[in-house]
Amino acid sequence: MNIKEAKNEIKNTVQAYLAKDDMGDYKIPSIRQRPILLMGPPGIGKTQIMEQIARECKVALVAYNITHHTRQSAVGLPFIRETSYDGKTYSITEYTMSEIIASVYRRMEETGLSEGILFVDEINCVSETLAPTMLQFLQGKMFGNQKIPEGWVIVAAGNPPEYNKSVREFDMVTLDRVRRIDVEADYPVWKEYARAQKVHGALLSYLELRPKNFYRVEADVDGLQFVTARGWEDLSQLIYAYEELDIPVGEEIVYEFLRHHDVAEDVAAYLELYHKYQDDYGIPDILKGHVRTEVYTRLFQADFDERVSVTGLLTDALQKQLGQIRLQKQKTDQWYDYLKEYQHILKDKDVQQEAPAQIYKTLLQKIEAQIQKLGESGLAEKQDVRQKEKLVREMAAFRPASRNIREAFTEALAGFEQCRQQLEQQEQEGEKAVEAAFDFMENAFGNGQEMILFVTELTLMTEAVQFFAQHPCERYLQYNQELLIGTRKRKLLDELNQ
Repeated sequence: MNIKEAKNEIKNTVQAYLAKDDMGDYKIPSIRQRPILLMGPPGIGKTQIMEQIARECKVALVAYNITHHTRQSAVGLPFIRETSYDGKTYSITEYTMSEIIASVYRRMEETGLSEGILFVDEINCVSETLAPTMLQFLQGKMFGNQKIPEGWVIVAAGNPPEYNKSVREFDMVTLDRVRRIDVEADYPVWKEYARAQKVHGALLSYLELRPKNFYRVEADVDGLQFVTARGWEDLSQLIYAYEELDIPVGEEIVYEFLRHHDVAEDVAAYLELYHKYQDDYGIPDILKGHVRTEVYTRLFQADFDERVSVTGLLTDALQKQLGQIRLQKQKTDQWYDYLKEYQHILKDKDVQQEAPAQIYKTLLQKIEAQIQKLGESGLAEKQDVRQKEKLVREMAAFRPASRNIREAFTEALAGFEQCRQQLEQQEQEGEKAVEAAFDFMENAFGNGQEMILFVTELTLMTEAVQFFAQHPCERYLQYNQELLIGTRKRKLLDELNQ
């Protein structure tokens, strides 16, 4: 299965394992909760989906790469303890708490969450001395003589032997105690994730043209050459950073992330072209409805790669603009909720003797504490936490001065009104940008493959989907039905004819 299907299956498993009956006991007893063994090639996103699952299931997460551990850190250090049997005293060996088990308890204290996921990566790449410990872990959910706490789901991940020469095969006894899920690299599925993570538009456009280069592992006379999903995402981050510093990304730099000479050379050449198209076509002007005549003239004569690149540039720019609107809407909604709570507190007779300014300050302190706890729990992405923190700082600037409750609330409302008006302006500009984008696509490409690609990208774009939910776009709906459904029908017919 692909990584998206694996994520859903693991998420379902976590929910099933943590479900309780009327007495508060787990419906599936711990002994029947088989650990999940996730097997797949390196760099396809196994760790990332565990982070997503933990947030969505609202449980804690402890992640370990077991190859970084020795037997002592996994099992604990031995110590001698005396005990008596039949009146005789004996010295026996016990073990201190495993570092991994200790991390689980520490995470429970940090987050206040008693349930979670213990994720152990590269479990079949351990050393000879650690191998028995890992078998014990999978078979008995123990490290040394200590069990994994109840309410913690075990997920282990490993690489198939064709990707790693040091892997160990599990015996039937172990496999009969786990749920094995085999995962394969799948570009269309990764593309959804990449669009959500804002992987650089140049790389997404390149992969649209060369999807076979998404994941490659080859051995030749020059040794092992490989390209993984992790490589594309890490390279994307570097490109963004280098663009801000005005530093070019050449072939040697690309090869540091995409360890395949032909692919690295091809990507580096494409990056250079992509940045050239960025300057030549004036995408910001297109989204404002100002398209130079020579732009259409050039596109009519351009090859398919260039046309796809321009479509990618347009999509990328639109995502950034709609992304700003999405953040502004979240900010506006949160500010509204905070003000609503402030208004409710002001009406409370028990606190009316307190100054409205102090009530406002106390509320912000309460919100700050909630945000800090949310950040520590790991149940929210860092970007969301930073956004909330920024909002609290902005709200602090509108702390009311009046001692009159009605006037104080009006003063506090002023900041929200500014925020709401800014959102309204951004939404109007967003609607115009979407319409301008469709005007351009229709004039340049009609109903061609480029339009199919454009509409597909919008469908994968969370920012666009949320925007269209509030501001319906007739042309998007029309093309989504006519082009995408038609494409699926053609694909299905082709498969049936084969």
